[in-house]
Amino acid sequence: MIRLGHIDYSNCVPVHARLLSEPGAAGVEIVTGVPADLNARLAAGELDVAPASSIEYVRHRTEYRLLPDLGIGSDGAVRSIRLESAVAVESLGGARVCVPGASATSVVLLRILLEVFRGLQPRFEWYDQDDAADPIREGAAAVLRIGDVALRRSAPPGRIVLDLGADWLRWTGLPFVYAVWQARREVPAAELGRLYHRLRESREWFGRRAAWLAEQYAPRFRLAPAVLLDYWSSLRYDLDERMQRGLLEFYRLAEHVGEPAAPALEWAVAPAERGRI
Repeated sequence: MIRLGHIDYSNCVPVHARLLSEPGAAGVEIVTGVPADLNARLAAGELDVAPASSIEYVRHRTEYRLLPDLGIGSDGAVRSIRLESAVAVESLGGARVCVPGASATSVVLLRILLEVFRGLQPRFEWYDQDDAADPIREGAAAVLRIGDVALRRSAPPGRIVLDLGADWLRWTGLPFVYAVWQARREVPAAELGRLYHRLRESREWFGRRAAWLAEQYAPRFRLAPAVLLDYWSSLRYDLDERMQRGLLEFYRLAEHVGEPAAPALEWAVAPAERGRI
């Protein structure tokens, strides 16, 4: 049985939908957690494959390979990764900016947008994210929110909201990849091949049932079905050439904020022909 991580956010459902509907079937054990949990479990060998934070691939480049044509990304606004600020973004140099411990890629992306592109040096501070948390009321200048918490939230009047996906596209002209399916090198290729086929099949299965699934999952994520369906429709779940360019550009720029050198993208299995399961 292969151990597959599942991000406990709505944005992972479109790839894992069929596997989630058939627990334990197809020789897959699903382990659920926030991105930081899955990152740690994959690194510890407690998972075989996970849609881990994109930055984890450079941090574990000798341990992981990627499943082709699978990612979670946006080509513009993402809506679920947003910086909420009490002051103009350009005024955040030296200011206290709170970031959630649940994510890794989003924090590195924020550092690139503020430090590399804008030349700012905020004082970053971790916080525990939930719907009620509001570090700005406790003196922070800005706070980063991710996932369904960000998707559900409406910022109070007077606050500035920066969508990180839209800002990345404005600076680079490229899409952004937040998570990629990463496999530990010791997992047998035959098992990975079977999982890869099932994940692509699951993504196609979701595409034929998206509206129905939005109705089913809306209560779980405390979102209106129409909002959830629109959100799913706005994201990218592939890794075509342009998405790969965006991913490699992120890795290149991440070196400027202390991350390891960008690796080549190494596939764990041969990519399937596009358009075929």
